Parts: sequence; structure tokens; C-alpha cells
Amino acid sequence: MMKFDKDRLILGAAGPVLALVSSFVLTVLVLLATGLDPIEPIRIMIENAGYSDIQVLIVNQTGIYYLAALAVAVGFRMNLFNIGVDGQYRLAAMVSALVGASVELPGPLHILLIVLVAMLTGAFWSGIAGILKTTRGVSEVVSTIMLNAIATSLVAWLILPKNFGVQPEGSNNLTTGEIAESGWFPGIDMGQGNGVVYGFTFVALALGVVYWFVLNRTRFGFDLRATGASESAAQASGVDAKRMILTSMLLSGALAGLSGMPTLLGESHTYSLDFPVGVGFTAITIALLGRNHPVGILFAALLFAFLDKASSSLDTFGYPKEITKIMQGIIVIAVVVSYELVRRYGLRRQQQKVGEELAAGGALKTDKEVSA
Repeated sequence: MMKFDKDRLILGAAGPVLALVSSFVLTVLVLLATGLDPIEPIRIMIENAGYSDIQVLIVNQTGIYYLAALAVAVGFRMNLFNIGVDGQYRLAAMVSALVGASVELPGPLHILLIVLVAMLTGAFWSGIAGILKTTRGVSEVVSTIMLNAIATSLVAWLILPKNFGVQPEGSNNLTTGEIAESGWFPGIDMGQGNGVVYGFTFVALALGVVYWFVLNRTRFGFDLRATGASESAAQASGVDAKRMILTSMLLSGALAGLSGMPTLLGESHTYSLDFPVGVGFTAITIALLGRNHPVGILFAALLFAFLDKASSSLDTFGYPKEITKIMQGIIVIAVVVSYELVRRYGLRRQQQKVGEELAAGGALKTDKEVSA
């Protein structure tokens, strides 16, 4: 029979719960300080979430955030901070859109080609940071931030009409050209103008299961977690730490590349200037809030998708939509602070339990000596 560690379970849940509660309280205080009703915006968002079309938007956004957060979590499990997920996501989306629009293949092959190009592009871009870290000792935080800026400029250059971009007639927008219908990933039509649930959302959920299985039920996952916990100890046990660092960065980048596929294959069918941005930075918070666990990440992604999509009509009621950005920013701070508080409490609790066990052992030894 499996034995559960009650203290570990409580401490694991305490961080996210404390972060969410404290962020809610702080958001209420901010709204009160600005003279706004602190409860009404939340009521409006909950009411909006009851509409079918908003629910579809929330589900679709959850899939996007989930993939990006898994990309961040892979790095976190290796004690790596891949801040470059947003750059990897956008560059992969654009390159795969260019390739997808330039060929016509039978449906499954066309989709597979686009997905593979996205994964390879994301892995290539994150692999640069991995190589710099393993060969020159460059911090992945610094390199991925710089690669984000380079990716932004590279995308802006590639999409110019004189290069690979296409400017639709009568529009100021720039695109990569539309992908043929054979390259569209089928979704679920909810009918009556409610929209379509991206089919790639279910791929995202399946990848969450793969993520859990690989990390917790394979030798590779054990080596990855061991290297993240202690690089020197992993090397002493025969694990090639540098190879694991490079591999985790490549996997993280590949997942980051996939995070643009729900939108590209399910709705836009092209990359343009108005393609969603900022996904990778939001994913960092989601991965932290979800404690790098696929189930926790799913609920965190659902929460952030709810904040994004259910707030669309706040301005019509006199409330700025930026309220949700404030809430998300406060959640970031609350996550960092609450997790540190929980960590310190857990450490004190562990020390206390060790002291109690030592004291109990000493008392038992004394009793035996007396009886003898």
C-alpha cells in the first residue's frame, strides 16, 4: 500500500494556494486604492466565462499556454531558466508558416511537415544557448534574453515584402502567405457562432502526459532531474551533465516551437504582424505557479487563460482591461514570495522532525539502560 507523506503534500499545495489568495487580496487593495469596486470586475469575468464562445476562447488559450509552460518547466527541472521561450515560439511559428505556405502535400504530411519545422526551429534557437552554456559557460538567462531580441529583429526582417513577406492588397499588415487547407489541423466546431476548439489543444494535453511519463518513469528523466538537483553528483554517478543540459535546452525549445501551432494550424493559417506575442513570458509564471507538474501547470494555464479572455468586456462596464495584467503581475510576485516562505517553513519543519526523532531515540536508549 502506497504511503503518502502528509507534510510534503500540504507543503506542495501551500505555495500555489498562498500565492493565489495573497494575489487576490492585493488586487482588491489596488482596486480600492484607485476608487474602483474590487468585486464587480471579478463578478463580470465569472459571468463572461459562462458564455460558450468565451469558454472556447479560454480552452484554446489554455492549450497555447500549456505548451509554452511545459517548455519552461523542462528547463526548470534541469535548474535552467529558459527565458527565450517567447523568441523560440515566434521564430518557429514564422518559419513553419513560411514552409507551410510554400508547399502543398496530402493533409497529414503537410501538417507533419509544419509541426516538425516548428520543433526543429525552436530547438535550434534554444540549442544556441545550450551550446554557449556547455562550451563557454555562458548563463542561459543572459543568452536567451539576447536571443529573444535577435529573434524579434530576425522575424521583422524576414517578413518584409522584399524578403519573404506578403502584403495583402488594401492592408498594412504583412503575412507569410496562407497555408493551404491541407495544412490546417482539424478542430471541434461548437456551432452557432461559438467558434472552434483547436484540435492541437488535445495534442498539448497528450504532451503533458508524455512530459510526466518521461520525467518520472524513464532513466532519461531520472538523469535529467538528478543533473538539475546536483550536477557534480550526477557526473559522479556516470551522467554526462553537459549532454543533459544541451538535451534539455533542445527539448525546451522544441516544445516552445510547438506552442505556436494551435493558433497557426487552427485559426490564422499564416504568420502576420498581429500574431500573438508575450506567450513565453506568461508561461514562466504559469510553470512556477504549477510547480512544474503537468496537472498544476494545466490549472495555472486555465487560470491565466480565464483572466485573458473573460476580461474582454470589462471596459464596456467602465473597468480597464489592464486589471487582469495587474492581477497577473501580482501573481508573479506572490508566487516568488509565497514559495520562499513555504520553503523556509518546510526546512524548519524538517529540522524539527529530525530533532524530535533524535530526542525520541535518546529517550529510548536511556530507558533500555535503566532497565538493564
